[in-house]
Amino acid sequence: EELGYGFVTAGETTGRNVPMVLGTIARETDRIGITNDVVSPYSRSPALIGQTAATLQELSNGRFRLRIGASSPALAEDWHGGSFDRPLRRVREAVEIVRAVQSGKPVEYDGEIYTPDGLALGSPPPDSPAAVDVAALGPKATELAGRFADGWVPQLIPYDGLLERIEDLRRGAELGDRSLDDVRVAYTLRCCALEDGETARDYARSQVAFMIALYGPFYRKAIAEAGWEDATETVRSAWLDGEKGAAIDAVPDALLADVVAAGTPEEVRRRVERFEAIDAVDSIQIGFFKGMDAADRRRTLDVLSPE
Repeated sequence: EELGYGFVTAGETTGRNVPMVLGTIARETDRIGITNDVVSPYSRSPALIGQTAATLQELSNGRFRLRIGASSPALAEDWHGGSFDRPLRRVREAVEIVRAVQSGKPVEYDGEIYTPDGLALGSPPPDSPAAVDVAALGPKATELAGRFADGWVPQLIPYDGLLERIEDLRRGAELGDRSLDDVRVAYTLRCCALEDGETARDYARSQVAFMIALYGPFYRKAIAEAGWEDATETVRSAWLDGEKGAAIDAVPDALLADVVAAGTPEEVRRRVERFEAIDAVDSIQIGFFKGMDAADRRRTLDVLSPE
C-alpha cells in the first residue's frame, strides 16, 4: 500500500485458507485493493464463493475483486477428492451464481451442474457487488472470460501466445455483446529483480521447470502452443525421469524472457514494460518465485513500485 500498488493478492492451493488471510489484510489496510489468485468451484460451492465475495467486500469497504478459475485436476481430485469434470461449465455457472448471491435476492438457478433454489444471502448484500474475474489460460476458457466475466487473469503465457489469447478474449466479449474495454485484463508476471541477475534467473528457471513438469497441464500446454513444444517436452521428461537438475537446466534463457521477468533491475523493468505496453492489458500483477527470501521480494517490489 505504501509503495503505491493497486492490489494485493494471495493464492490458495493446500496452504492457508486465503479468504481468512485476505479479510485480515483488508482490516489492516485503507486504500489498496484486495483480490485472490484463484477460488475454484471444486473447492467451494458457488453459493459459498458468493458469500465469501460479499463478506470480503464488506470487510474491505468495497475494495475486493473476486477471481474464479477451474484450478487444476491435481487439486480437484487429489486434494479435494472430487472429479475434475466439465471445468468450463462449472466456472461459467459459478460466475453467474456469485453475482446472483451478491444481489441479496433469492437465488433460483437452473444450471446443468448447480441448482440453488430459493434461498438468499442472510447478511446485508454489498452496496457495490464485487467484480468477478476469471483466471484462465486456454482459448475456450479465455473466450468464456470475455463473454461472462468482469475481468481476465492469465499467467505464464508467452508474449506471442498472450497476443493470440487476447483475440479469444475479444471474440468472447463480442459474443456477450460487449467490447474488450469492458473486460479488465491483469496479466500475472512472476518477477525477481536483483543486482545479481543470474541468481534471479536461477530462481525463475527452477520455478518455470516445476510448473511445466508438475503444476497442472494447462501451463505446459499454453507454453507449448506458443512455440515451445520441444522445450516443454524435454523439461517434463527429464523431471519425471528423476533428473530434476537436468530439467531445470533445459529451460532456455529465451523462454524465461518470454514468460517471466527475472534478472537485474533494468532487465526486469524492460520485461514488465513490454507486457504493460500491450493495448488490452490493464495491469501487471507481480508474482514471485519459490526460493526468494523476504529481502529478494522486497527488493523486487521496490524496483517495480508504481510510486
